[in-house]
Amino acid sequence: MPRILVLYYSAYGHIETMAHAVAAGARDAGADVAVKRVPDLVPTDVAAQAGYKTDQAAPVATVSELPGYDAIIVGTPTRYGNMAAQMKNFLDQTGGLWFRDALVGKVGSAFTSTGSQHGGQETTLQSTHTVLLHLGMVIVGLPYTFKGQLRMDEVTGGTPYGASTLASGENDRDRQPSANELAGARFQGRHVAKIAAALAGLHVEVSP
Repeated sequence: MPRILVLYYSAYGHIETMAHAVAAGARDAGADVAVKRVPDLVPTDVAAQAGYKTDQAAPVATVSELPGYDAIIVGTPTRYGNMAAQMKNFLDQTGGLWFRDALVGKVGSAFTSTGSQHGGQETTLQSTHTVLLHLGMVIVGLPYTFKGQLRMDEVTGGTPYGASTLASGENDRDRQPSANELAGARFQGRHVAKIAAALAGLHVEVSP
């Protein structure tokens, strides 16, 4: 049974909702799943004034616990085509893990949200992959076997780099993840869990 961490940051709740869908998919595939969030950097009064969703039940993760998982699935909203500062701040603290090769060979994956159809979903996912690759992780996306990516009858997120959702409206809270977007998130969770289980079963020693 692979151990999977769904690690996310969510200001308005969209990524939080997607994170729980990813976790549900991974659990469907038999994984032991933890859903945790990274610390916020925004002062409490500023967050309240901006309408942030501050009642999220997921506990805050620590960098030191990351090596205990077989796969880490990162969820972050887009900020100018890149991951949110809160997630980057957390990942920037993994230097010690990088130095020890503590995450090499583990599965890494990502999902995101944007405020528009062309708000940088794919660049955010790819830039997140870049960080995970530097940590030596094996990148898994959302394959086209999830046919919801091919839909043309509605506005929807979903890319081969990872699941995604679109947020819009006042404080980006009016539009919540659609059924198709949540299906993509669950599919990604299952897909990561299956690959993590397969890799965990391959006890192959490779000489330097």
